[in-house]
Amino acid sequence: MQFLVTAYDGTDNKAIERRLAARDEHLKFTEEMKVKGNHLYAAVIMDENEKMIGSVLIVDFPSKEDVDKWLKVEPYVKGNVWQSIDIKPCKVGPMFLNQNK
Repeated sequence: MQFLVTAYDGTDNKAIERRLAARDEHLKFTEEMKVKGNHLYAAVIMDENEKMIGSVLIVDFPSKEDVDKWLKVEPYVKGNVWQSIDIKPCKVGPMFLNQNK
């Protein structure tokens, strides 16, 4: 089952520092999840000044409970980067599924 995950960073003065501190581990973890077929697409959310303020991901897991398990070990969650997370079931159109392999 596919899910749209929209995650916003904290808005405090240390938010960007936390993101940058966890970024390498997050990217490595995301690559591992992509190889396993769990991460389909991802993008950073930016403000009007091109400052990173969050992330949007489309992930594929058997259930919402599995998404919750993934989030418990996701470096941006563990590092307190993402402070507001919205998860919605979604369906990627078949024409887009194999574009990024």
